Amino acid sequence: MKMNKATNPWTRLSSEVKYENPWIKIVEDKVLNPAGKDGIYGVVRFKTCAIAIIPLDEDNNTWIVGQYRYPLDSYEWEVIEGGCPKGTSLVDTARRELIEEAGLEAQSFEMILEMQLSNSTTDEVSYTYIARGLKHVEAEPEEDEQLVVKKLPFNDVYQMVLRNEIRDGLSVASILMAKGVIDRV
Repeated sequence: MKMNKATNPWTRLSSEVKYENPWIKIVEDKVLNPAGKDGIYGVVRFKTCAIAIIPLDEDNNTWIVGQYRYPLDSYEWEVIEGGCPKGTSLVDTARRELIEEAGLEAQSFEMILEMQLSNSTTDEVSYTYIARGLKHVEAEPEEDEQLVVKKLPFNDVYQMVLRNEIRDGLSVASILMAKGVIDRV
């Protein structure tokens, strides 16, 4: 069977909010699936998009953060990340997160990746920037963040991905994309 890519094969019959907080809304839709049968589809709708920042100094050093991630009950190393409320400038959010988490200001931000984080169950999208022209400032972490910040050569961070020491999906994709950008320069 040939499928028309522009046509949605799902029919939404009804939609109900099952849970909501300041960051997400969980919606359950009653649907007719592509086979025409009754079903349900749960979607996590995000009130923000995700921003990732890879700061690079003139020697291609970068900064990563370590923190405890409650949903997985594990300590993880990640790129600098944060949420951008809808209607807020992506670059302004990247600038804010860079200061908050790493105590860095940047002269330039280059977007290198736009990604759907888990498009089978969420509508969350992310944007990754490389930040350059760095200057140290006072970090301003949020009250619910207990971060450890590490400065490392970018290639060491790339190797951490290859050794499965960095496992956050946005971090992995961002580092792999940044590797391609850096290697082209």
